[in-house]
Amino acid sequence: MVSQSKREYLARIKDRYRHANRKGKSSILEEFCAVCGHHRKHAIRLLNSDQRRGRQRPGRPRRYGEALIRILENIWLSAGCPCSSRLAGMIRLWLPWYEKRHGDLDAENRKKLETIRPRTLDRMLLVTRRRHGHRGLSGTRHGDELLKGTIPIKISHHDVNQPGFIQADTVAHCGDSMEGNFVWSLTFTDIFTGWTLNGAVWNKGQDGIFALLRQLEEHLPFPLLGFHTDNGGEFLNHHLYRYYRDRDKPVQMTRTRPGRKNDNPHVEQKNYTHVRLLLGYRRIENPELVDPINRLYEATNMLSNFFCATRRLIVKERRGARYYKRYDEPATPCERMLAVGHLYPVQETAFITQSMALDPYRLRTFVDAQRARIFAQLR
Repeated sequence: MVSQSKREYLARIKDRYRHANRKGKSSILEEFCAVCGHHRKHAIRLLNSDQRRGRQRPGRPRRYGEALIRILENIWLSAGCPCSSRLAGMIRLWLPWYEKRHGDLDAENRKKLETIRPRTLDRMLLVTRRRHGHRGLSGTRHGDELLKGTIPIKISHHDVNQPGFIQADTVAHCGDSMEGNFVWSLTFTDIFTGWTLNGAVWNKGQDGIFALLRQLEEHLPFPLLGFHTDNGGEFLNHHLYRYYRDRDKPVQMTRTRPGRKNDNPHVEQKNYTHVRLLLGYRRIENPELVDPINRLYEATNMLSNFFCATRRLIVKERRGARYYKRYDEPATPCERMLAVGHLYPVQETAFITQSMALDPYRLRTFVDAQRARIFAQLR
């Protein structure tokens, strides 16, 4: 039977099928399938098509329209594409700055955005993540073997209950080859608050890394109490060891097990979110780009520490073959610093004043423009 004949036959039996009882509908359906060769489910859809036309889709009505999805996409991209559990805690910080640029939202939509749950964000941003969705080479070279017996191994940091205990690591901007000279990034991450600082240096010599370490330490809002790294030679050397050991208040220096990245999880995560997502995996072999990259990092440091929320692992337990984790509420490193109570009143006032003066959208605009200028020189 040709398609035109099938459509004519369907039009003749639709009304009869609609008014028939259960037994009559079953008889008509079997006859329709036998004559036209349709699958039973497809035939049911065809016979009920007029009845379903104009009806709402099944399930609860949609609470968030396309306009709210566009707002969430704007904040998500500007904040550096965080996970939904972190984004849920960041929306309240970004909404006032969004409204300054795009106009005020009505009270109902604002309340919807401020109370949205992470699972809902996952569904709403699914398409956007696919649209905006290589691994780099390892540049770790073993440090001094004698120091390995002096610097203790530490594999867990669950006992850290105050700021000042830092995890540090380097990232190679080497492209597909470790040969020759190129730019390296250094990442400083506080375990307790998530406060993160990044800097760039030409090559990975001990002197250059040491100078950058001192520079980043000067910008920490708290005293350095502990320093935890991998087994790379840029960290495990006598020069740096004496620097931390011989100061008035010695810094506790610890290291990971060789080849175990999970012993340094906080900084390894930031290597991706604060370095790779920003500069990618390209080879950067122009020493003149070190200063522009450091200016880029200055802006991203402020953006991430004042406007990007983090979550701390509270409980991790194993039940059978599965691990169950529970995290605290999302909060920015600045909020964690203010909540912990380790700042002097003058420092606390300075923190609040600085956070109120910063504009996250202006920072994001500068970051995007600076990154574009850097990439333009790599071509």
